[in-house]
Amino acid sequence: MAAVEKAEQGLVDQWRDILSVHARTLCELDRTLHQHGLGASDFEVLDVLATTAPADGGDGSYRVQEIAERVHLSQSALSRLIGRLEKDGLVERCMCPEDRRGVRVALTPKGRTLHGEVLPVQRAVLGRMLAGGSAG
Repeated sequence: MAAVEKAEQGLVDQWRDILSVHARTLCELDRTLHQHGLGASDFEVLDVLATTAPADGGDGSYRVQEIAERVHLSQSALSRLIGRLEKDGLVERCMCPEDRRGVRVALTPKGRTLHGEVLPVQRAVLGRMLAGGSAG
């Protein structure tokens, strides 16, 4: 029985280490990206829009649901975030031609430029925080 408990505690410790690395990395990303007017989730949305080909091979726009699956936000939280990015002129929303209830999102030229400027900053934070599989 002690071996089972020890194995379970090892899993719990590993899980808590993952959560700790995630929390520290997210905090550092937010702190660093704030200087560019972005948070970590804002950048993730820009990054998905800039670097992932849409499944339908379309025009570089994505359905909100497709973005939500990649950035691990609820659709309501993502919709609010997209609203802020749209207000800042970084993305634009348009109606989905294949589903009139759907909305597609695309980077604006301003959003693409900001993504390009901030990409090396974000990647440097990831490299610093995640190098060797651990942070700090």
